[in-house]
Amino acid sequence: MEAASLFLKLLLEVQVEGWFRGFLDALNHAGYSGLYEAIESWDFQNLEKLEDHRTLLRRLEPEFKARVIPTEILPEIAECLIAQDCEEIWQVCASKGPMAGAEKLAECLLRSDKENWPKALKLALERNGNIFSELWIIDEGVKDVEMKVIEDDSMENSEVQIFYREDPEEQSLSQSPCPPAEMPSTNLYSPLKPRNYQLELAFPAKEGKNTIICAPTGCGKTFVSLLICEHHLQKFSQGRKGKVVFFANHVPVYEQQKTVFSRHFDRLGYRVTGISGATAENVPVAQTIENSDIIVLTPQILVNNLKNGTVPSLSVFTLMIFDECHNTSKHHPYNVIMFNYLDQKLGGFSDPLPQVIGLTASVGVGDAGNVEEAMAHICKLCASLDASVIATVRENLEELEQVVSKPQKISRKVEPRTTNRFKLILCQLMQETEHLAENVSEELGYLFRIQDRVFGTQKYEQWIVAVHKACMVFRAPDREEESRICKAMYLYTSHLRKYNDTLIISEDAQIKDALNYLKDFFNNVRAAAFDETEQDLTRRFEEKLPELERVCMDPSNENPKLRDLHLILQEEYHLNPETRTILFVKTRALVDALKKWIEENPALNFLKPGILTGRGKTNDKTGMTLPAQKCVLDTFRANGDNILIATSVADEGIDIAQCNLVILYEYVGNVIRMIQTRGRGRAKGSKCYLLSSNADVIAKENINLYKEQMMNDSISRLQTWDEAIFQERIHRIQNQEKLIRDSQPKPELVPDKENKRLLCGKCKVLACHTADIRVIEESHYTVIGDAFKKCFVRKPHPKPRSYGGFEKKEKIFCARENCGHDWGIRVRYKTFEIPVIKIESFVVEDTVTGLQKQYPRWKDFPLEKIQFDAKELSQ
Repeated sequence: MEAASLFLKLLLEVQVEGWFRGFLDALNHAGYSGLYEAIESWDFQNLEKLEDHRTLLRRLEPEFKARVIPTEILPEIAECLIAQDCEEIWQVCASKGPMAGAEKLAECLLRSDKENWPKALKLALERNGNIFSELWIIDEGVKDVEMKVIEDDSMENSEVQIFYREDPEEQSLSQSPCPPAEMPSTNLYSPLKPRNYQLELAFPAKEGKNTIICAPTGCGKTFVSLLICEHHLQKFSQGRKGKVVFFANHVPVYEQQKTVFSRHFDRLGYRVTGISGATAENVPVAQTIENSDIIVLTPQILVNNLKNGTVPSLSVFTLMIFDECHNTSKHHPYNVIMFNYLDQKLGGFSDPLPQVIGLTASVGVGDAGNVEEAMAHICKLCASLDASVIATVRENLEELEQVVSKPQKISRKVEPRTTNRFKLILCQLMQETEHLAENVSEELGYLFRIQDRVFGTQKYEQWIVAVHKACMVFRAPDREEESRICKAMYLYTSHLRKYNDTLIISEDAQIKDALNYLKDFFNNVRAAAFDETEQDLTRRFEEKLPELERVCMDPSNENPKLRDLHLILQEEYHLNPETRTILFVKTRALVDALKKWIEENPALNFLKPGILTGRGKTNDKTGMTLPAQKCVLDTFRANGDNILIATSVADEGIDIAQCNLVILYEYVGNVIRMIQTRGRGRAKGSKCYLLSSNADVIAKENINLYKEQMMNDSISRLQTWDEAIFQERIHRIQNQEKLIRDSQPKPELVPDKENKRLLCGKCKVLACHTADIRVIEESHYTVIGDAFKKCFVRKPHPKPRSYGGFEKKEKIFCARENCGHDWGIRVRYKTFEIPVIKIESFVVEDTVTGLQKQYPRWKDFPLEKIQFDAKELSQ
């Protein structure tokens, strides 16, 4: 500021002709276009209008720092900043973390002279689903809004207080805090007050013991972890410093916990940062850990950085907290981290190890059939986490039961359809398709001569996938004959999978939803290569289509499960119109089908359904984005939707607004899943229905109830053990497990330097050689050379977008006539437009032996990795 004042003073003393125009041109050239236009036209109204927004941003700056990740929105608001500002923000994010980056971004916006920056910021926040957009008001009358919404500069203090209100019904961490204007003034600075049962859960950990905290969903385990964390950081004497890492399994949970920790610890002067798979590429992990007091991570990030040496050992931390710690088994990232910990502990290393805390609603019992076996399972989990204590609520049970109500569990067995003409027709089509496939080749025909296959089951799905893979690597002396057979088998097995999917959908949804799913598939078939085989299969389907349509229209074919679901919803909402429901289902297809069924049913017009599914890709369909998931949860908790239809993504970790009705629609798992899903019904008088037409599903749920009691009995018995005896048992298990681990050969993929062929997975035409494959940024694979360009055709990508340094532009497909197999995408990377291929679309053939193999993922393929070099493209 002083430098700018001195510069203006000296500028006004300049006597040279043309200095004013030179000054204006210099402003414009440097990127200060707003100031340039204001001085040029001598109209400063637009600049003056920005002052209200600057005032609002100053007021909201603490919340801005806690909620906004600059790297997510910077590309969309870069035009509102000068280039130097953008570079500095990137550098601060990389060296000091997103919170410091947000502080730098706010500083740059406050001095921005671009009149559209408030609106650009709003749009960027909304596109990324950032909840800060709800606070960022850019309408006229912003001053009035500001006075209503922002009462003082300490916004995060007031939010934290409301976040953990004493009212049991407000304990959910997903609750949007009330605006400070709605809070009593006495609450603004009062400290968080833990309940007695929360203090009881935290006690062993506060004494420095490695602890598994097992307590019901909705009791505030995250708050307990805040208490432990705060006590841990404050116990270090001057000159020493604690460092905490909190692990969250899934990105939505990571985002949620990072916000919770930031809100709580920012006001105490501690630095909280987070790294997930979505941000890891842009964040220097070692510096972020070094510069932070608390780091929220998805566990694979630490696994990767321990493996490559970026993080030298776990001794850099003083406390590790594992959310949903029951996952610490087999090769889960949690267990890989603890392998590292136990190797350090049992190997006699002198470096201090961090304290370990695990959080869970259920430790489970594994495959135990009795209490002794269940105790052994729990001891193994304790050994994996090096825990000497299992903390449960024992002394303050009455208080816990006042806060966390256990829903009434009701199982309803639904009788299946008495007749199912739809299934009979589809089974006939599947039998015809199997017969056609059996006659394609004598060598492969045996695959279809298996008895007792049941159409419309997961078992059939597994079988047909195995057949599909076997056919992909079939070899024949004649290349053309091999291509014909493999292509035909690819088509027959693909159609069988779709028919099977359709039957599964029809079992749980409306028949018309299942038929529409199948019709969409055949429409896509017609729009693609559509060779003779596909024409024949389509003709067979279309011959049956009129009858299938008639079956759909017949009311007597209504799904009994839907009829029962209808009755439950009508009854519960009649008894309590304010009912809020989570409806758990097995698949994304069923989520869409049930949403459609509710919306089309006039008798259920009182329902406003929302959907929540995972982020991964299944059956060529991408999942929900993180912003979309956040939006759904925000709408549900704000009473926008009164029923949420969800897959397993809502099982654990994500804090969902309180509901009083949980319906498990053909949805059952192990005892851990049962406890997690049931725990979603947190309101008083909650009910949890299991709805199924399968007696085995009902029986499995009853077994889970028995296992839950067995788990509780096992924990109680273990808690009576002498601590020294318990620790000796844990130590013995750790030594046994380490011995087994060390004796197992560690398979390492030896890079295969032999040049191999990549063949199209559908028609077996040569696509490229492995010698032409290059690796970009460790995980993306492209093919160099002009020969490959002639092997594929391009079509515009239906969902073009940018991710990392890539801009997705087109889809690429096999160019062979009547094939059109999906090979991957074409992207812009830096200044190059290159293909990026997916290995699952190809078969790898050894050029010497002719042996063929199919790899589901690049990491399974022992390819010699040659890094992408732009010079090769320019040659």
